[in-house]
Amino acid sequence: MRIIIAGAGVSGLSLAYALLQKDPKLDVTVFEGEKKAGGKIRTEKVDGYLCEAGVNGFLDNKPSTLDLAARLGLAPLKSNDSSRKRYICLDGQLRRIPESPVSFFMSDFLSLYGRLRMMAEIFVPKKVYEDESLADFAVRRVGREFLEKLLDPMASGIYAGDPQKMSIRSCFGKVYELEQKYGGLIRGFMALGREKKKSGKKIEAGPGGTLMSFAGGMGSLVDALCSSLGSRVRTGCAVKAVERKGDIYSLQAEDGSWHEADCVVFASPAHSTTEIVRDMDKGIASILSEIPYPPLSVAAFGYKKERLKIDTDLFGFLVPGRENRKVLGTLYDSSIFPGRAPEGYVMLRSMVGGARHPELGMLDADKLVSTVRAELKDVAKVDPEPDFVWTYRWEKAIPQYLVGHHEKLKMLDELSAKHKNFYLAGNSYKGVSVNDSIANSLELADRIIQANQQH
Repeated sequence: MRIIIAGAGVSGLSLAYALLQKDPKLDVTVFEGEKKAGGKIRTEKVDGYLCEAGVNGFLDNKPSTLDLAARLGLAPLKSNDSSRKRYICLDGQLRRIPESPVSFFMSDFLSLYGRLRMMAEIFVPKKVYEDESLADFAVRRVGREFLEKLLDPMASGIYAGDPQKMSIRSCFGKVYELEQKYGGLIRGFMALGREKKKSGKKIEAGPGGTLMSFAGGMGSLVDALCSSLGSRVRTGCAVKAVERKGDIYSLQAEDGSWHEADCVVFASPAHSTTEIVRDMDKGIASILSEIPYPPLSVAAFGYKKERLKIDTDLFGFLVPGRENRKVLGTLYDSSIFPGRAPEGYVMLRSMVGGARHPELGMLDADKLVSTVRAELKDVAKVDPEPDFVWTYRWEKAIPQYLVGHHEKLKMLDELSAKHKNFYLAGNSYKGVSVNDSIANSLELADRIIQANQQH
């Protein structure tokens, strides 16, 4: 069977790898428009610094990524203990987030009213609903202060999103299920605790886990996948169009050549897939075009450690929208993982833009640097001019799962089912993390194999 995968991000690469592991006789080709594979995983080594343009790690709470790394001969790198020290910018000051529920409740991170309102969640009645925004859900169940001080910056940190528009069901499905299954969050956590004790298994409703990466950065995973797949990955050659002729698909590559396949998988971002499939299925293209991707810029600064008169042994900080700041947050990358900066130096990596301030995500490099420098000086007391500067811009960064996203997925499934051996994959649909992308690709590989064994 001839399979063509459009998009060599981690979803497309891991799918190709999984398919060939299950059946080495498959004819699999992966087309990628960029000169380098990896999608939103992009690691660059510059002047002794290891810079991540996108995702900087994955949690070890799902086996799929760890299993894939082991198969590829990669040794995961555990984050340092300092990565537990996480901060939120509140009223212009960095406040450390208490690590345990007891210390959180005993602290003044939230006002007394905010803490009592949070605990009163157990008395909030269950609401049966299809979907609502993260903001509406949070205000209803745990109160506005909890939303503004914790959930809002978390939404920016993960999705660079706007909690007023983000879908609770699609972005935080386990939290949504707690209310639907158990009637509330506290009730749900208590029930999960009982289930965990009874079964002896690890059951979590939140992200949980330890942050992991690789000594050479997340790009090591992409490099290992590409090395395994070899010439099956064709970079600098995007798929531009697709036609269906009976059960055969014809795809036109960027160089004008046409390629036939029995099965096609679009693991490219929704906005790219929209244009490719428009002539074949306008309905699919229309739905895909409704998934927004706001711009996001990254600025990494390196400093000689002795020049900074502050504690840099921490994970970093996030900024709530109510602070009206120009950065979404800053990660102290050299404290999270070893080898991210030369000996005696530290590296801070800040994110700007996203759904909150898309216009800032499009700043030119000079303006971006001056903006981030001013914010770091004011918020984190980082005053010296950096010894090292590196920037990267994503004009279309993280897909946004807005309220009603699950309905879009349902319609896409129905429309895709009309085309035999036609599939959509990638982080545009069911999870933006590396773990989600890989787990979803492994599941899709099983579906493709099973579907064609039945014929």
